[in-house]
Amino acid sequence: MKILAAALCAFALAEASLGTTIHTPSPNVPPAQGASSTPAQKVDPAKEADIRKLLDLVGTRVMVMQTVSSMSETMKPLLKNSLPPGDYREKLVDLFFERFMKKMDPQHLLDLAVPIYDKNFTHQEIKSLIEFYQTPLGQKTVTVLPKLSAELQQEGGKWGEQLGRETMMEILAEHPEIADAIAAAQKNAAPQK
Repeated sequence: MKILAAALCAFALAEASLGTTIHTPSPNVPPAQGASSTPAQKVDPAKEADIRKLLDLVGTRVMVMQTVSSMSETMKPLLKNSLPPGDYREKLVDLFFERFMKKMDPQHLLDLAVPIYDKNFTHQEIKSLIEFYQTPLGQKTVTVLPKLSAELQQEGGKWGEQLGRETMMEILAEHPEIADAIAAAQKNAAPQK
């Protein structure tokens, strides 16, 4: 059970890096267990309307769902491999992500984004961003950036795997006692016939 909890924590941390687990209450959704119950500071209604317009203009709702879906596919093998061996693992992981995706409400994330944008941008900056994203270059940016990010993520993943393999091989070559310990552990873990 500790392994499952660790995997879920890793998933939550990955989510947090995307900003999807910020614990700010929403009027329509009760705070998650352990979430802060301090009310968010009220945003000026005109500025809030412009922030929501900007979020719609840049396709935030679609990006959120695509990101969560992509992240889920990345996290599935990690969660599965963190569980003790057994036929149940794939079913549990599939059920977990199916339920998680049903609970994932992009509107709630947009509600969470409003005070964050309010804190980081002036109303004039929000208006300037809206102006930019309404231009042809702004619309191209909306279209290209998700593809560009996905390509960078894929290439970065390949690069990271390569660096990881190279690093592990270097360490094992420099420390043969560790390589011997791994071999012994694998031999001991093999089913006895």
